Amino acid sequence: MSAERAARGPLSRALRVAGWNAALILGGLALVAAAGEAWLRLTSPPFFESSLPSRFAPGAGVLYEPHAEMRHTNGLDFWTVQRANGLGFLDREPPNPARAAASCHVAVIGDSFVAAPEVAIADKLHARLEALAALALPEIGVTTSAYARHSVGQAAQLPFYDEYARRLSPNLLALVFAHNDFLDNSPALQALRQGWGPDRTPYASPARGEDGAVRLRPPDPGYAEDAMPWFRALADASGVAPRREDAARSLTGHSLFLRWLDGKRRALTGDEDGALPPMDERTAALAARPGYEWILDGWRPPAGYPEERILEEYPPPVFAEALEFTAFALAEFKTRADRDGAALVVLATHTMGGADTRRSVLLRGMADGLGIPVLNLHDHIVRSGGRVEDARWRHDWHWTPQGHQWAAEAILDWLRQHPEVCEDAA
Repeated sequence: MSAERAARGPLSRALRVAGWNAALILGGLALVAAAGEAWLRLTSPPFFESSLPSRFAPGAGVLYEPHAEMRHTNGLDFWTVQRANGLGFLDREPPNPARAAASCHVAVIGDSFVAAPEVAIADKLHARLEALAALALPEIGVTTSAYARHSVGQAAQLPFYDEYARRLSPNLLALVFAHNDFLDNSPALQALRQGWGPDRTPYASPARGEDGAVRLRPPDPGYAEDAMPWFRALADASGVAPRREDAARSLTGHSLFLRWLDGKRRALTGDEDGALPPMDERTAALAARPGYEWILDGWRPPAGYPEERILEEYPPPVFAEALEFTAFALAEFKTRADRDGAALVVLATHTMGGADTRRSVLLRGMADGLGIPVLNLHDHIVRSGGRVEDARWRHDWHWTPQGHQWAAEAILDWLRQHPEVCEDAA
């Protein structure tokens, strides 16, 4: 045997062993994938993509399609199917005005925490409040209704009251406030996040006039005509701009297991907007619009959405404006509630943290100046002996049924402490 062949012997054996090891590993992975695929197909509902059809409602903006079937999932924690009511909200049909007038009616207004496509309608905050009140306050006869849409702040929610909730003359108007609502009240920051233009928005939005005063601008049915370049890369539920299938989702094809893995990746990395350009490119595009050159003043855009900038003692101008617009929206709600003889409270979600966090202090400062009570859900859960993490899904910030239950209990506790709100209904 030559020296060359002798040298090749061990190398050949090592390559064969490595090949067999690789084959065993690949075979094991294939078996795991096959088992995962089989398990998901046997145990999961037959959809892995959300479908929330919508339409533009004059005066109110983009709402859910009335009576349409809504399917929602994150592919990991929840799979729900429900129908929107005749108004375009994810709720039961509202009570008729006569029944509402004969009861202590509570109108709940908010964003995705109130719309809550993650849970069945019977498990939502307002439905749980009605059921709890029937046991705890049967002499009052509490009824509830909900008006909400994902990705909107309090300014956009004002027409939800004007166009719909006001008809029922509520005794109590409960606003649900989430950590992102400060920025969602800014048309400029919504342009960066949602992709519609800052001057033509699908919802009511604050706008500063030439005199410097802030006014409410109505929703624009032609908002898509003035959208930002990345608008069509977002999951726009209005049907105008469907989600673009990115490379990862294209590769997953019809495999539930691969979609599950992709969902895990997105949840762990926070990659919800993987199809979007970097934030510095988005802010540069917005700053190029006439009238928005100031958008970059005082801050350097990060890689992701800049939610934490709102918490600074002296936030950059665009974030200071977002706070001003939030205070404006709360004041408008207070004016409406006082005019119509309704009590008004704000329920801060668990995402706001406890009452001593910077977010909660900012909100309470605005609300205290207007005489609006703030109910802190985080602290209510702790006082109840619960775990705050049980209020949310494992891979999603929104409320589980338990989170909705705690939110309902917080409002019910406030009603118990303020029986005068329901005196006309007793």
